[in-house]
Amino acid sequence: MDFAQLSQARYSLRKFSDRPVEPEKLEAVLEAGRNAPTAHNLQPQRIFVLQTPEALEKADACTAAHFHPPVMLVVAYDPKVAWKRETDGKDHGEIDAAIAVTQMMLQAADLGLGTTYVGMFEPEKLLAAFPEMEGLMPIAMLPMGYGAEGAHPSRLHADRKPMEELVRYL
Repeated sequence: MDFAQLSQARYSLRKFSDRPVEPEKLEAVLEAGRNAPTAHNLQPQRIFVLQTPEALEKADACTAAHFHPPVMLVVAYDPKVAWKRETDGKDHGEIDAAIAVTQMMLQAADLGLGTTYVGMFEPEKLLAAFPEMEGLMPIAMLPMGYGAEGAHPSRLHADRKPMEELVRYL
């Protein structure tokens, strides 16, 4: 699929089957996150792969978005590593991690997997549930897997503002 088709076809999957994600597909998605561009190439993104029933249950308790995927990626960044803009100290770690999430979502879609970006979670609860994340700033939970029968894009998926409203030529 070419990129324009991929970016248009990808949607937020909210109904997952219990079919496991093949290890090679998971590795390709993780590689897309590893290869994401980051400010000054500092690579502050950290990706946690949750796939055991215990880990998925703990993650599910940290969010109101319950999709029950076979795999959940939690993407965070290390603020000690992230680039800070010299002029105002703006921390680019969240931006870098969000770029990694975007690349992983697109790679997953290209492999026939579905994802949805979940920002509705309790970071403190997540950090308490997973001590391995200590010192990091979680920005997204990314449920991933195959769509269940009947899964489809939300009715708002194709509702896009006109280009003239979003883009200005100066």
